[in-house]
Order: sequence, then C-alpha cells, then structure tokens
Amino acid sequence: MPRPVTGAARPMVGLLDRRLLFVTGKGGVGKTTVAAALALHAAEHGRRTLLCEVDAKGDVAAYLETGPTSFAAREVQPSLWVMSMDTEASLREYLRLNLRIPVVGRIGPLAKAFDFVATAAPGVREILTVGKFCYEVRERHYDLVVVDAPATGHIVGQLSAPQAINELVKVGLIRSQTDWMLDILSDPATTGVAIVTTPEEMPVNETIELAGRVAAETTVQLASVIVNRVLPELFGRSEEEVFTELCRPEVSAELGRLVQGDASPVLDAARLAVTLRRTRAAHLERLRAGIDPAVPMLYLPFLFTRLHGLRTIRQVARSLGEELGS
Repeated sequence: MPRPVTGAARPMVGLLDRRLLFVTGKGGVGKTTVAAALALHAAEHGRRTLLCEVDAKGDVAAYLETGPTSFAAREVQPSLWVMSMDTEASLREYLRLNLRIPVVGRIGPLAKAFDFVATAAPGVREILTVGKFCYEVRERHYDLVVVDAPATGHIVGQLSAPQAINELVKVGLIRSQTDWMLDILSDPATTGVAIVTTPEEMPVNETIELAGRVAAETTVQLASVIVNRVLPELFGRSEEEVFTELCRPEVSAELGRLVQGDASPVLDAARLAVTLRRTRAAHLERLRAGIDPAVPMLYLPFLFTRLHGLRTIRQVARSLGEELGS
C-alpha cells in the first residue's frame, strides 16, 4: 500500500473560497461535468464565475446547452461566463496589453510564427494558457475562475511551466511575468487543484499518482479529490440473502409464475448492484489510504441517466452543494 501523499502541510482553504480552481482527472471520469457544476454552483451563490475549457472540444457548451464558446468570455447564465482557450488569441491579448500593440494586423507576422516558437521553446503554450487564467485573477474580473483543465497526463506540465521558465530566465520581462504568475499559483488561499475520479481501479491509480506529482513538481495545493459516480447502498446483507434464495431454480420458477413473467433479469441486476458496490468500496478505501487525510474528499452519486445537459449539471451542482455544505 503506497503511503499517503503529505504535501498539504499548508492550511486547507474551502474549495470554492479560492479564486482559481483547476479541475482535472483521467479521461472519462466526468471532469468537465464536475467543472461545469462547480462553476454553476458558485454562480448561483452570487459569485461572478468564469468557466474556461482548455481543450476547446465544445463539451462545456453542450453541457450548459449554449452556443459555441470562444476566447471571448460570454455570459450564459446569471453570473456565469464561459470561454474556450486559444493560445494564439492569448498571445495576441498579451502583446496588446503588455507591449501596447493596438492593431491586430501589426502583430500578424508574430502570430504566424507562433507555432514555430511554441515548438522550439517548450512551455510557451502552457505559459500562455496558465497566464491567461492568472491574469483574470490578478485583474479581479471575476470572483472565481474554474478551469476545465487537461487530463491527468498533462496538467502537471501546465501548472509547473512558470517554475520551469523561472529556472531558465533569471532577469527581464519574461521573468517578471512568471514571477507574478507563480505568486498566484503558489498561494493556497487563491489557487487549488481538484482531481475528479471514479471508484475504479485505473482512475484511483492515476489519482494517487497525480496527487504525488502535484505535491512534488508544482507549487499548487491539492484542494480536493472529487469521487464521481458513487453507487448508493441499495441492499443490506439480509436482502442479499433473500436474493440468493430467490435465484434458486425452483424458487425462481415459482416467482415467475406469481409475477407472470421472467423475474431473473431483476434478480441479476440486484446482484450486480451489490457486486459493483462492494468492488467500488474497496477502491474507495485504497484511494482514501493513498491521499493525505487533510485533503477533503467529496462524493457524488451515480446518476442513472445518459443525459449530459443543463438539467444534469444542475443535479450534480446540487450534490456538490450538499457535500460542500453550501
């Protein structure tokens, strides 16, 4: 059993009391759903909230049932703005704000060279992405910025990019820029990471590994682990014994005659629910043992629906509110 990651010696701040929150997790665990629900919950409690989709796949727009998102933030619900990250647009904004180049056409050649520069100097794309979020926090345009961040394999590189640049550049404009980014990222009262997972083997493994990497390779505090799709305790031990008895062929046949149909699919589903619940409980125990006890762990119920629209996001937001006590 791996030892819990104990990088959270600093005081733990409430998840939504921060101003910049990166939401990450293994692909398929519901990362975007949770990010959208956190943002919606904060907005419904009166906080001016920006939700940003880094991968720009359009999932946020679909989940919130709004039109396509872009780099320009747009209000889609009261107090909730959404945007999609575009690193070239971020570069243009940076040049306009910091080098005072007002006409887009004049920076066209620079933009055309962007892909070359980003390829030749690793970390440029990450700096432009993280820098945009830090800028929104520094300028206090919003009370909270929620980032639907990259999956577990890429988030550490993004969060540690300012550190990596600082180790290479000791003076000058770039150093001063990364310095204030690091100040924001390193302040646990301002910035945190939330890892979304599910009570399954691979997501739990990746969550424990990522928690260790966030503590060892970045200055950002792990703010919470959010366990999605937790099955409810539907049946007790005594009921399991009843199911076992009902599955005996002679009893099952009699049951079929009483209900005038085949009852075996219902009994199979009940036994499957019990098996899944027990298996996932073991994964939850391993997750809890592998994460610093100081890190809050939130649990979201399994939603027996395939829908991903605004109604589902509101349902998840309510569950998060109950877990957060707000």
